[in-house]
Amino acid sequence: MNYLSVENLTHHWGDIQLFDNLTFGVSEGQKIGLIARNGAGKTTLLNILAGVLPNESGQVTYRKGISVGYLQQLPALNPDHTVMEEIFASDNPQVIAIRAYEKALIDENHDELGDLIQELDKLNAWDFESKIKLILSQLKITNFDQQIGQLSGGQKKRVALANILINEPQFLILDEPTNHLDLEMIEWLEAYLERSRCTLMMVTHDRYFLDRVCNEIIELADQTLYPYKGNYANFLEKRDERIQTHSAQVDKAKNLLKKEQDWMNRMPQARATKAKYRIDAFYDLKKKANSGTTEQSLNLDIQSARLGKKIIECHNVSKAYGDLKILEDFSYKFAQGEKVGIIGKNGTGKTTFLNILTSAMEPDSGYLETGETVVVGHYRQSGMDIDPSKRVLDVISDISENITVGSGSTMSPSAFLRYFLFPNEMHHVLVEKISGGEKKRLYLMTVLMKNPNFLILDEPTNDLDIFTLALLEEYLLNFKGCVLIVSHDRYFMDRIVDHLFVFEGQGVIKDFPGNYSIYHDFKTEEEKELRKLEKQAKKEPAKPIPTKEKARKLSFKEKKEMEDLEKEIAKLNTEKENIENEMNSGTLDAEVLTDKAKRLSTIMELVDEKEMRWLELSEIEE
Repeated sequence: MNYLSVENLTHHWGDIQLFDNLTFGVSEGQKIGLIARNGAGKTTLLNILAGVLPNESGQVTYRKGISVGYLQQLPALNPDHTVMEEIFASDNPQVIAIRAYEKALIDENHDELGDLIQELDKLNAWDFESKIKLILSQLKITNFDQQIGQLSGGQKKRVALANILINEPQFLILDEPTNHLDLEMIEWLEAYLERSRCTLMMVTHDRYFLDRVCNEIIELADQTLYPYKGNYANFLEKRDERIQTHSAQVDKAKNLLKKEQDWMNRMPQARATKAKYRIDAFYDLKKKANSGTTEQSLNLDIQSARLGKKIIECHNVSKAYGDLKILEDFSYKFAQGEKVGIIGKNGTGKTTFLNILTSAMEPDSGYLETGETVVVGHYRQSGMDIDPSKRVLDVISDISENITVGSGSTMSPSAFLRYFLFPNEMHHVLVEKISGGEKKRLYLMTVLMKNPNFLILDEPTNDLDIFTLALLEEYLLNFKGCVLIVSHDRYFMDRIVDHLFVFEGQGVIKDFPGNYSIYHDFKTEEEKELRKLEKQAKKEPAKPIPTKEKARKLSFKEKKEMEDLEKEIAKLNTEKENIENEMNSGTLDAEVLTDKAKRLSTIMELVDEKEMRWLELSEIEE
């Protein structure tokens, strides 16, 4: 069954044509990954398919009655809504009924509750409510009363994703769904979409995610689409074959064109008598000969400063905010050429650790020694604060007019931009006009052009296209200095890192020898063994069941108390997470840090108390 038909779709960005006469269809059950270089028009195409952008020419037609959900790279949410209001902003009958039921519970409206319970039974919505709570918990959305306008970009993305998944559209369009999700969330979403029967079209840079969710890849290149069945590895192989075949055809056409051009140039006065079909064939051949791929290669051959024997040494470093330990007696000596990955949940101190390494923050005790030859290049997740009204060229030239590359030669800012695949026509474009991926590529240039020999990369894969990522990986594999990476991109981590710093919380950092996949398998086996031991411990001789009073169900008041506890616990956990993030930011003074630490301790006690009461009530409910 055909869900979507696209015919002769053409679109321009200023004077640049992004795609020309695209024609394709999407059938029920297809799960398509859309791949292209930054600036090729991936997000523009998704915006047109979702109706966010008008199409210049061509036709986009969905099958009648098909529900479509679109996750934008920068979601458009109502800033005045609370999180729960935004999540329940839907025409789905089940969602509407659950929203009314939740309101009636809060208002203690007994008259409405009776009717709504019947309505939920009729719509079979009780399981749906459980599914909503599962999705929200997996995406770590806990403070339902917080206003959308107060959320960070990552939190907004998660709310928008929850909203879409809750409504279960038949056709899902997702633009970089894994951005701002931690590893646990990514793996949950991966499994969810893998099981789901929805039809899917998405843009993602996460190659494991792409491999495990999608059954087809479409590449947007040279203003047209190339479809490939199968996984990412198959795509790379078939794409290479396509480019080689096309190049051979172009070379053949160019050789033939020379002969035909000579024939066309002979005896101009006799041209009218020449066979019309041969003249037409000449122009077709000329078009073919000029149709070489616009594909360019990015060769990241950037010089790095010489690195001496002493690099960065941590001696018994400790850092804490009140009772919250971030680092405890941490010692480590970085060695030349080592590549370390950093993983751990939010609030475990990853950012604080990077700030201490770069001397942006002082430890409470212990000290660091940094070698005289160390040049740190720090690629921050937040990116650099670039004036959006600046031209692309000015961003580079304001830093340096001469950039040293791997050969030791220097480049002008214009040449350096071309080296990073910014063509001449983009040099005078305002930063606000370029794509998110192009901004990240521009930021990467500003870090590498300083010739660092100790690279710290905080989420470098977000918004970069797959082809740039592959080349960045090759650069890092050949990089002679030290590399420290914080990333949720499992493929990227697996290719680059030798070992991991696992931040487990409360100052505990474990040095794991291996990449992320090895660590993931290790933890999975460890958890299996733990469950096995727990199961064995429970296998005790059956005891006679004592007579007791008939099991009772929760009263309406106790149900209400249980629901209130869930909301209070969620709110406290969100406040806890926010305080931890503030304390890790390195921007608070000593007095504020002390106050925050005291509040954190109070929150932990409150959460324990409320969770204990919730468990008591849940046992009655069982």
